[in-house]
Amino acid sequence: MNKPVSNKQAEAIASALLDWYASHARTLPWRAPPGRQPDPYHVWLSEIMLQQTTVATVRRRFDDFIRRWPNVRALAAAPLEEVMAAWAGLGYYARARNLHKCAQVVAGELGGRFPDTPQALQELPGIGPYTAGAIAAIAFGHPAVAMDTNAERVIARLFAVEEPLPDAKPRLRALAEALLRPHVPGDFAQALMDLGAMICTARKPACGSCPLRASCAAHAGRLAEVLPRRARKAARPTRVGDAFFITRVDSHVLLRRRPARGMLGGMVEFPSSGWDGQPAPFDDDTPFGLAFEQLASEVRHTFTHFHLCLKLHHLAEPLGERQAAALALPRGWFWHPVGDMDTVGLPTLMRKASTFLREHAP
Repeated sequence: MNKPVSNKQAEAIASALLDWYASHARTLPWRAPPGRQPDPYHVWLSEIMLQQTTVATVRRRFDDFIRRWPNVRALAAAPLEEVMAAWAGLGYYARARNLHKCAQVVAGELGGRFPDTPQALQELPGIGPYTAGAIAAIAFGHPAVAMDTNAERVIARLFAVEEPLPDAKPRLRALAEALLRPHVPGDFAQALMDLGAMICTARKPACGSCPLRASCAAHAGRLAEVLPRRARKAARPTRVGDAFFITRVDSHVLLRRRPARGMLGGMVEFPSSGWDGQPAPFDDDTPFGLAFEQLASEVRHTFTHFHLCLKLHHLAEPLGERQAAALALPRGWFWHPVGDMDTVGLPTLMRKASTFLREHAP
């Protein structure tokens, strides 16, 4: 459907959507009720967390962040290592580094106040076009659209847009802008998100319960389950790497903090090599030239662009105190109690490896 959206059509669709939202809006810890504006800090934090992460996961973690850092000044003052550790398991760790940088800019240069326009918000670390639009609309009532995956799906079906994503994004945004009611942009943005999450789902959309069914071209053409179309993705390759468990007789394990840039940047790991495209963090074939045995089991993990098979290696016997003390530990390497691994902030990949360490290594 390429003809322009008429004012009458736009008003009918927006009214039906907003009426539905008033009664069916999801209750989320970062939201205010329909018709009210929430705390900008809560909106910003949730939107950064929600990038590439499910609402269910963020819902569990958001309150922890707010308890530890109730406002942007508190977050800015926190050590980066603490923020990274709190972020562990949410993935895409550059988001945590940018979260901390952004908090410092807002708390310092901007006096603790977030900008209220998409253009100004995009000047901040970690905020792209979608996130800027969402924050501006939801937190400040700025007339901007926020096109997340749910919103794109609703608009693609509503207007039967056959062009595959991502090429269809500009068309979908233009159609959403035609529907936008400038007096309630936050409710409009969240209504589209909620409709996509609850009714107009990726699989088996509940068209019979949809408030926009009468206006939906995909429903009329029996296309709802095939739209939006997506360009074919290249198959993910599989990489193979190694991780090394170096333990001491007092039940400590050797960990290291990864460089700030690159995959899992700034996160804590078991010394590893061969999977991330970076030089090995040790000079010999194995850390300190020690002799290792390979565990029978391997950790498998999927990143955005590749699958990983991580082979796990451990010492036949833990190091004695003198042996451990003789190791010249590089900067960022440290010993940590094996029984206290949950507090060190391991990323998901290394938490999987930690499970094997506790179950199989001596």
